[in-house]
Amino acid sequence: MSTTTGPSRRTMLCGLAVALTAPGALAACSSGGGGAPAAAPAPSPTPAPGTETTVGGGTPVSRIPVGGGTIVTAGDREVLLVQPTAGEFKGFDASCPHQGTTVDPPENGVITCPNHFSQFDAATGALRKGPADTGLTEVPVSVMNGTVQVN
Repeated sequence: MSTTTGPSRRTMLCGLAVALTAPGALAACSSGGGGAPAAAPAPSPTPAPGTETTVGGGTPVSRIPVGGGTIVTAGDREVLLVQPTAGEFKGFDASCPHQGTTVDPPENGVITCPNHFSQFDAATGALRKGPADTGLTEVPVSVMNGTVQVN
């Protein structure tokens, strides 16, 4: 009876599975045999583009472009953080006063509601064009340690 000294077929197949990183491939390679494969970890929730959740530390100033902005979730509300000029930061309730739709971050100095296209001044939140009949509500913010904090 001859013995082989090279890797077993199982070792070779498992090495190939690892190289291909096929989901669940490693479960079949366990030496224990039987048993259910381990569940894959749940993916981390990802905020929608242009939004983020502030968690204790605020929003880094680098995430708020000059002339632009970003929408953050602060507590139970969405806040539009803007930087109208370099080093000047403001916050506005991101809900359009017309029907509550979340507005878009500013472009060319104008914040627009994607629902009915009301427009607001990015520096002041003032109404530029309806159907909304008021401007955006300002939300107090402060800059601390390179981050913008919603107060």
